[in-house]
Amino acid sequence: MARLPLPVRKAIHRLKLALAPAVEVLVAGYVRFSVWWLRLWPLWLSAGGMAFWAKLLGPFFAVSKVARRNLAAAYPEKSPAEINTLVRGIWANMGRLAAEFAQQDRLWDYDPAHPNAGRIEVKGAEIFQRLRDDGRPALFFTAHTGNWELCAIAGAKFDVPGGVLYRAPNNKRAAELIEEMRSGTMPGLVRAGRDAGRQMARMLAEGQHLGMLIDQYWTGGPPVMFFGRPCATNPTLARLARQFDCPVHGMRVIRLPGARFRVEITEEITLPRDGEGKIEVVGAMQAVTSVIEGWVREYPEQWLWLHRRWR
Repeated sequence: MARLPLPVRKAIHRLKLALAPAVEVLVAGYVRFSVWWLRLWPLWLSAGGMAFWAKLLGPFFAVSKVARRNLAAAYPEKSPAEINTLVRGIWANMGRLAAEFAQQDRLWDYDPAHPNAGRIEVKGAEIFQRLRDDGRPALFFTAHTGNWELCAIAGAKFDVPGGVLYRAPNNKRAAELIEEMRSGTMPGLVRAGRDAGRQMARMLAEGQHLGMLIDQYWTGGPPVMFFGRPCATNPTLARLARQFDCPVHGMRVIRLPGARFRVEITEEITLPRDGEGKIEVVGAMQAVTSVIEGWVREYPEQWLWLHRRWR
């Protein structure tokens, strides 16, 4: 295909710049309306409805080709029909996640006196309590599996001092709305950016705790093996663990039938150390990535296979 002449390309660029503010307002308005609409219904109904439409329409989106390629490479023994079933399951999880995000302030109902009676059950509640009271910093890693937003909510509900690292959407107005919604359930939000490293180091130095997602591609990051293939990963978790010599725990949320969830926290992950006794960064990232691979293999339809993890 012939390339457009330079004046035409410049005109298109100027038009995009001129329309950008209007597009930003429209997208933010759509997000706000969607949140309002999804909050009108009981969770089981809104989540079930969103799962139905996402499972029906999602497999036709172009990004589903990424999921199929990823799944076929990770599970070469699975047939195309089995792969398509997993893709529908992935979209159903995404649909439910959207509805649950709109009602995130209503999700948590865990009662230590009746731990299995509500929507939320917790495996490792005693670990949360120990971390809350020991006065030491700690790091948590998680992945885009189940309803991962509940990891941050769990830490806040157990009064574990600290925060979570997150990446804001490019749309400024939508980002402001999402931050507003998260701030009520997730104190200590650390926005990824130029000052995030200093902010996280300061929090750990004060004995606080930090959580972060570590299962996405990171340009220039050290290579680790994931499902038998090398991929670049974000080494921030291991670098902070090395700097502060603090424990690292895994956290995940498993989606259960009936709009229920199980929040799990692991005991401290044993990380490899170098000859000086310090945590070895690449080996540590491989260790935590292997934990995540085990989670994904257990519930493959609950992980975000739509992301280009391998490049």
